[in-house]
Amino acid sequence: MPRVFVALLRRPPPSPSSSQLSSVTIYFRSMTEATVFCNQCGQAVNVAASFCTRCGGTLRPAIPGMTIAAPGGAQYGGFWIRFVARLIDGVVVYIVLGPIAVILISGYFATHHAFDRRQPPDAGLFVMIGLMAMVAGLSSWLYEALMTSSSKPGTLGKMVFRMKVTDLNGARISFARATGRFLAKILSGMILNIGYIMAAFTERKQALHDMIAGTLVLRG
Repeated sequence: MPRVFVALLRRPPPSPSSSQLSSVTIYFRSMTEATVFCNQCGQAVNVAASFCTRCGGTLRPAIPGMTIAAPGGAQYGGFWIRFVARLIDGVVVYIVLGPIAVILISGYFATHHAFDRRQPPDAGLFVMIGLMAMVAGLSSWLYEALMTSSSKPGTLGKMVFRMKVTDLNGARISFARATGRFLAKILSGMILNIGYIMAAFTERKQALHDMIAGTLVLRG
């Protein structure tokens, strides 16, 4: 017996009427309002941004042979000029702390007769060393954090070379961010100063502590 195949035809859905179309709302979102994620730290940032607001990483592939422009038409402070500026800052801090250290040492020797080499060092010596370290740390912190968050955002060493510390948009940073940058320098120094050397190789001359704090060092 021959088999009979029946083709079932499916009716296409009816086209929406004009009244139905009027009830449909279409939402458009500007590309400048969309977000992407940094492939280095995972931070959500605006799709129109060029750099990550957390780690400072480049969000768009750099063109070979082209340098990323600094905010406001300035230039980035390079490794060597920052190194010399740091030496100047070290001299400034030493000039301030030198008299304090002399007073502490003289007071210890005067009260403990430590000029006698036969007398072993006592707890007073370690207390004096601890006080000197604490004063040095507090002085360095206040000097750098207050100067870099001031209206002329830079230490005296940076001012000599017309450099300043800013955020990623070239704006003045807060005292809290300046403090975070100062503390991040401890990490830059702990890894054999590699964190400082990174300023010679990164696109925007950022050291490790600049990337952590989200800051730039601009010149000009």
